[in-house]
Amino acid sequence: MNAPRTRVQRRPVHGVLLLDKPLGFSSNDALQKAKWLLRAEKAGHTGTLDPLASGVLPLCFGAATKFSQLQLDAAKRYEATLKLGVRTRTADAEGEVIEERPVPHISAEQLAEVARQFTGPIAQVPPMHSALKRDGKALYEYARAGIEVEREARQVTIHALDLSFCTTADGLPAVRMEVVCSKGTYIRTLGEDVGQALGCGGHLVMLRRTGTGHFDVSQAISLAELEALDPEQRLGCLLPTESLLADHERVTLGTEDAGRFLSGMRRRGAWPDADRVAVFGTEPPALLGAAQIRGGELIPSRLLSPIEIQQILQKESTPGAVVLAAGIEETL
Repeated sequence: MNAPRTRVQRRPVHGVLLLDKPLGFSSNDALQKAKWLLRAEKAGHTGTLDPLASGVLPLCFGAATKFSQLQLDAAKRYEATLKLGVRTRTADAEGEVIEERPVPHISAEQLAEVARQFTGPIAQVPPMHSALKRDGKALYEYARAGIEVEREARQVTIHALDLSFCTTADGLPAVRMEVVCSKGTYIRTLGEDVGQALGCGGHLVMLRRTGTGHFDVSQAISLAELEALDPEQRLGCLLPTESLLADHERVTLGTEDAGRFLSGMRRRGAWPDADRVAVFGTEPPALLGAAQIRGGELIPSRLLSPIEIQQILQKESTPGAVVLAAGIEETL
């Protein structure tokens, strides 16, 4: 007889977990595992990372989910190893081999020229083995059924591309790729295109995301490390919600203005125009939401609720938390 499953008591959790996603996990698998470990009520990830890729994956909890789009739109950094001379159906080590070619002598100058060729705005055809949807189905579902679907090329930007010679674990010729790119870039496709430009083809045998926006993989924690901690220590691994707004201008409002701002009302002040603004209250400083400034008006775009603010401040045991929350609710 099977033992009854233990019901996990969920709780409000707010903040950002920088996860070093392991190989073999989908982004959603990793999210659900972290959500269970933190016993969190609400969570979301900031864009998919292939199961065959490891590296930094910001996970947003509670109030932070309101700002996850910022990381979806952020530039990404990757390290990859491109094995030369062998093409696969999926452009990575998981797919069947579809072509083998000898690897010619490639000079450092040729490698540098190929890097220049793929730096800047480029057009990419999304791979069939991707999560991109067509008529409600992911492309990889068509691919598994042996169906090739026509895909339109999409514009992406490679901000920086560094290529250098290396070898695979079994001593075969390869190229190390260091990439800084816009959202929506398929590194497998980039690797395949680089291999074709070098005259021998290739496929990725390693892919690791080393950064997204201002977050770096050196700040990330693995699932195994997170699981080894006790429940309260796990909460200590969360970055505050405002870490998602680190590149925003900062505006601080008094209690009365804070309450009106949280009700969706615009506030006036001697502020210069700005597209991205993080708005805080006072006594103590607490994130209220995001906004933009036009013509001296502070215009709300994403707002925390008074309950979320109170939960965050009480969790931090910040003096004045209840006073601030009460003042906000009274103003509302």
